[in-house]
Amino acid sequence: MRKASQFFSEDDRRAIEQVVAAAEARTAAEIIPVVATASGRYDRAEDLFGIMFALVALAAAWLGFQDMGTPGGWAGGHEPALSLVSILLIVFFGFVAGAALATRVPVLRLPFITRREMQAEVERSAAAAFQQFRVRATAGATGILIYISLYERMVRVLGDDIIAARLGQSDWEALRDLVIQGLREGEPARGLVRAVEQCGALCAVHFPSQPGDVNALANALRFID
Repeated sequence: MRKASQFFSEDDRRAIEQVVAAAEARTAAEIIPVVATASGRYDRAEDLFGIMFALVALAAAWLGFQDMGTPGGWAGGHEPALSLVSILLIVFFGFVAGAALATRVPVLRLPFITRREMQAEVERSAAAAFQQFRVRATAGATGILIYISLYERMVRVLGDDIIAARLGQSDWEALRDLVIQGLREGEPARGLVRAVEQCGALCAVHFPSQPGDVNALANALRFID
């Protein structure tokens, strides 16, 4: 999976920066777009994949290392050639290998992660990004975070106190849906540009630009790899 910093081309970054500047020229609000590679570590999912990998390895070893025995012997059939120590070693190293593989290939974790887990991690990381990128640094408490998490393919829009008091959940969801639509169509930059434009138009109604407004936060796209 590509890192967030590699997801957008230089042209995309410039286009997004320009549209943020244009949107903020109409409003006192500050729009901060942030793109994260992933919001959660999902260690539990890695462990579950490791367990599954270990069981598959054990089953393969069990079938592949059976002693056929001797005809007419007391066993009368197949006898397992794996000792208890061999079984424990296969399970242990199978688990370690599976967990390591899931770490290196994140898509392998997906079947073991619930949507609720993803939503919780995205919400937690969006709140952390809100603080990390100083969205509250605006003098009028009019900062807006558009947080995109690529691995989860989820978007969270958060507004500072004054913004949140005027705009409702339906407004945030409309902005979120524009970004998600762009991701689904394979045009993430276009989706984000549309969301920023819509955000600027929406905020211009409630928070029009005022003489002497200062651009407290840079217009650049931020990344969390």
